[in-house]
Amino acid sequence: MSSRQRFDLLRTASELGRLGINRGTAGNVSVRTDDGFLITPSGVPTPRLAPADMTEMDLEGTHRGAFAPSSEWRMHRDIYAARPEAGAVVHAHAPFCVALACRRIGIPAFHYMVAVAGGKDIRCAAYATFGSQALSDAALAALEGRTACLLAHHGMIAFAADLDAALKLALEVEELAEQYWRVLQIGEPIVLPDDEMDRVLAKFETYGQPRKA
Repeated sequence: MSSRQRFDLLRTASELGRLGINRGTAGNVSVRTDDGFLITPSGVPTPRLAPADMTEMDLEGTHRGAFAPSSEWRMHRDIYAARPEAGAVVHAHAPFCVALACRRIGIPAFHYMVAVAGGKDIRCAAYATFGSQALSDAALAALEGRTACLLAHHGMIAFAADLDAALKLALEVEELAEQYWRVLQIGEPIVLPDDEMDRVLAKFETYGQPRKA
């Protein structure tokens, strides 16, 4: 792993705090390494951390470093093990995601941008105690065919190829959660049909600028 990964991991965690997506010691972020992953420590406010404080972990659950890993390390470890495309994971107690998750409802296709998480909806994982293997199992089930989900009575989790993309996705999911919450204040939203979401998902495959070789 590189010192750059440590710096970028702390920068991403700090950005989540600056934007109000995580507050205090809530939430956690990780990035895949050659030997496993780096994750933010448990229970330490981000402003008190330095890049060297990021905790090293392998996929067996062993950690190295001055601080214990985030209590949610199992979710991160299991995503890396099950989803080879995952290069970084963001877990947040984002306010509007929490509001929906406390009702145990996901985000349906009320807006075409729901497809940003890879499917026709954004599911809400079943409730399980924080930090438990049961929670990780529930999250993986809700993430099947998706790159983000809500976590009942808890928050949200998202992954992408790198830290910048994972942060961007987490912010987009929180924006969708806020928009959906606002629509619910007016009435039941009209949900886009499956065939339209199929077209949207197909268009998303080629959306944006092509990556340079």
